[in-house]
Order: sequence, then C-alpha cells, then structure tokens
Amino acid sequence: MGVVMLIIIGAAAGFLATRLMKIEADIVTTVAIGIAGALIGGLVLRMLLTVMGAFAGLIGAVLGAMVLIWLWQTYIQKK
Repeated sequence: MGVVMLIIIGAAAGFLATRLMKIEADIVTTVAIGIAGALIGGLVLRMLLTVMGAFAGLIGAVLGAMVLIWLWQTYIQKK
C-alpha cells in the first residue's frame, strides 16, 4: 500500500514540480517525473530516518549511561 501512495503523491508532486520549475511537459512525462521523484525521495527519506533512528538510539544510550554514572557517583560512591 505504501508504494501505491507514493505513486499517487508522486503524480501530484510531478505536477507541482513542473509548475514551480516552469517546465513545459506533457502529462505522461509530468506524472513519470513525479512518480520517480516520489519513489527516490521516499526511499532516501526512509534511509535517513533509519540512520537517524539508530543515531538517536546511540545518543539516548549515552545520555542514559551518563545519568546512571551521575547517580552512582552521587548516591552510591559517596557512602
């Protein structure tokens, strides 16, 4: 279902992109540009979100470890 949505959105995106960039193209070319752009953009965005998700997990893990070290130094090591 995700690919179908990308195709539908891509058709609209192709129309908007050709108008914004002032390119005169027939309907088939406009839709093809939009669909290809949506597929490429969707894949790139998903890849970036995956990479950033893993990076966010690393940052969360480091922050969690820092909080535990602070708690350990403040309450346990003090005794």
